[in-house]
Amino acid sequence: MERLQFHFSGGAPGAGRTCVGVVGSGDLEVLLSPGESGRIHVELTTSVNGMSAIWQAQLERIFASHAWPALNVEINDFGATPAVVRLRLEQAREALESLQ
Repeated sequence: MERLQFHFSGGAPGAGRTCVGVVGSGDLEVLLSPGESGRIHVELTTSVNGMSAIWQAQLERIFASHAWPALNVEINDFGATPAVVRLRLEQAREALESLQ
């Protein structure tokens, strides 16, 4: 298991909390909670070691694709593909928006 941290730019803090996905073979869980204004802080636990650069590139693309609020993001990964990573983060963002 490897634990990684990443930081990105965000907007105003998001409202509420949400959780999507499950930790299981080839999947991941995403938990979102309000963060510090202007920042997205990602804490990632993954079963696949040595993939920090891949995660950095994937998350940069995702967080650049929309205006994201300031968030604390916890990701628990069990070997998910990049498509599943994007899907779960987008699901979490939509679930958070539906709370507003």
